[in-house]
Amino acid sequence: MKQIRIYGTLGPASGDYELLKQMFSEGMDGMRLNLSHTSLEESEDLLNAFHRAADACGVRAALLVDMQGPELRIGTLRAPLDLRAGDRIAADAIPFPDAVKNALHDAEADRELLLDDGKILLKTDGSGRLCVVRGGTLPGRKSVALNGLSVRTPALTEEDRRHIGLFRSYGVTGLMQPFVRGAEDLDAVRQALAGAGNANIRLFAKIENAEGMAHLDSLIPCCDEIVIARGDLGNAMPLWKLPAAQKTIAARCSAAGRDFMVVTQMLDSMTHRPVPTRAEVSDIFNAVLDGASSVMVTGETASGEYPLETVRYLAKTVREAETYLSVH
Repeated sequence: MKQIRIYGTLGPASGDYELLKQMFSEGMDGMRLNLSHTSLEESEDLLNAFHRAADACGVRAALLVDMQGPELRIGTLRAPLDLRAGDRIAADAIPFPDAVKNALHDAEADRELLLDDGKILLKTDGSGRLCVVRGGTLPGRKSVALNGLSVRTPALTEEDRRHIGLFRSYGVTGLMQPFVRGAEDLDAVRQALAGAGNANIRLFAKIENAEGMAHLDSLIPCCDEIVIARGDLGNAMPLWKLPAAQKTIAARCSAAGRDFMVVTQMLDSMTHRPVPTRAEVSDIFNAVLDGASSVMVTGETASGEYPLETVRYLAKTVREAETYLSVH
């Protein structure tokens, strides 16, 4: 049985060299860097610490970069917005991308707008204002999803293409392509990688919208690993349908012999707590039993308070599941 790979996400909370050594010692195999919030150059100190720590621990660590791609995000904010349930705000109070602005201009009442992976829920009121249904604190550059809105944008931004040219210099081993809509998106990424002399980079296709689900069978042969990206995938459907979608993707990948990763909120409570919930460890265990080749935590290690403990619980739960599989 192939050993399950364990990934964290690199960020301010996990950028210390000594901490990274401990995380690798706990069983971490690699990390993700989200380029929607930074650049390779701006992350140079973090990446140097990452590579030094991996070398010190004798780990051939994978470095996965999550591209900007066609994902919709709000712009930058001078300060985070405090949105309270029941508030009504002008649509231009939030720097939405043009595609969302245009859709909101003619939107009928009760269209749902999900921000920051669905943490915040707004609804249109039909008069150009937005009602806060589920509030929270909104920083800049967070994701935005408007139900029923599909935007035809290039698979890669100009900044993505520039980053691809720098992969070799920064030791990147894998590219995570967000919001994959069809095989043509992955073909465009492969061509960009080859054009930059990086054809050896592994390509991870993130399934996080209805189009990705609909074209799953054609995507599986075009990538090295499918990513069940439950954050935005959970925005694309009622949450109670998400487990069935995860099971469907897992089954189809397993049948095709394609690796797949499970990610998002695997240990979300550990962002602020040193111990996970029982449901979270069961989620990790069951992902392994479903055939996952890798699992990943995101904000838990990028900005959470307990990055080392997060990796420890993730690794121990995965190894326990592997032991269970070996005798059943």
